[in-house]
Amino acid sequence: MSWFESFILGLVQGLTEFLPISSSAHLRLTAAFAGWEDPGPAFTAITQIGTELAVLIYFRKDIANIVSAWFRSLFNKEWRGNHDAQMGWLVIVGSIPIGVLGVTLKDQIEGPFRDLRLTATMLVVMGIILGFADWRAARDESGGKHRTPVQRKTLRELGVKDGLIFGVCQAMALVPGVSRSGATISGGLLMGYTRESAARYSFLLAVPAVLASGAYELKDASDGHTAWGPTIFATVIAFIVGYAVIAWFMKFITTKSFMPFVYYRVLLGLAVFGLVAFGVLSAHAADSAG
Repeated sequence: MSWFESFILGLVQGLTEFLPISSSAHLRLTAAFAGWEDPGPAFTAITQIGTELAVLIYFRKDIANIVSAWFRSLFNKEWRGNHDAQMGWLVIVGSIPIGVLGVTLKDQIEGPFRDLRLTATMLVVMGIILGFADWRAARDESGGKHRTPVQRKTLRELGVKDGLIFGVCQAMALVPGVSRSGATISGGLLMGYTRESAARYSFLLAVPAVLASGAYELKDASDGHTAWGPTIFATVIAFIVGYAVIAWFMKFITTKSFMPFVYYRVLLGLAVFGLVAFGVLSAHAADSAG
């Protein structure tokens, strides 16, 4: 991997990780369009450490409060009813599905799941689901014709059941094209949470999963086949760009609809289907550079 490739891929990772459009799909597609070798799941997992560091810094107060309260609740019963302490347990519960499936489906993640036809399908299908979830949230908030506005839930109403459902939605992002934030935000909206609450929990839930995945890939990357210089450079770029995207996105969702992302996902998915069908792109990662 060249330094130029690592710069572009780091930029793509930072721009797309927190938007509901799938960073893994965009890394895969960027390499395919450019005729580069597929960066692979290991590169994706390691560069995601950069974007998760951006989450740690942006939500540092929330995370510090959660970690502190969670540890206190282990030794002091009075803290067990604290909202931040409960959030700590809920993040742990929500991380279980992706942890189990990530290890169980490792071979599929590195092979069949990277087929561009599957990526295109997920872009379209999850785009439609996000669109429906966004429409329903907008209807609840506005009340619509002859309807009373519905009060949507906040994270203070999050329980174990909903936390686990959020976690299952996050695990779906093991398939490129789904989008971690897209799946968890869609799930949150469909369960009746506000846009801001769904996005905030989505970002917090991603921290342990992504850091664990990155650490796991770092262990396996010691085989001498990893271009460490370009990979670290891409991770730094992803961190810088990712932080800016989080700040923008959290402001965007308070007043705007997710529909621009829905249209983009569907159009991109259909375009990929067409390019694969006409032989412009190879569906398989092994052939993307050829």
